[in-house]
Amino acid sequence: MKTTIVLAALGAALFSSAAYAASADDKKWIAQCVSDNKDEGAKASVVRAYCECMVDKMPESETRSVTQWEKSHETERKACDKEAGWK
Repeated sequence: MKTTIVLAALGAALFSSAAYAASADDKKWIAQCVSDNKDEGAKASVVRAYCECMVDKMPESETRSVTQWEKSHETERKACDKEAGWK
């Protein structure tokens, strides 16, 4: 039983770290989003999770920043707010 729990926890940890393998371009957009939102009152981990979520939802062909894109994509913004734990 203990082995099963340990393996399940290990699998979850590996899955969560591999679930978001950002490209160099995605990393650039995430960094810009984090910078744009650093003074919004949320913890850094929440801001990062939000930005990763938003970049994941944006099409690869998008040329606007997350900050610009989120203004016209309220559904995605609200979903990422919730996923990241932004209050």
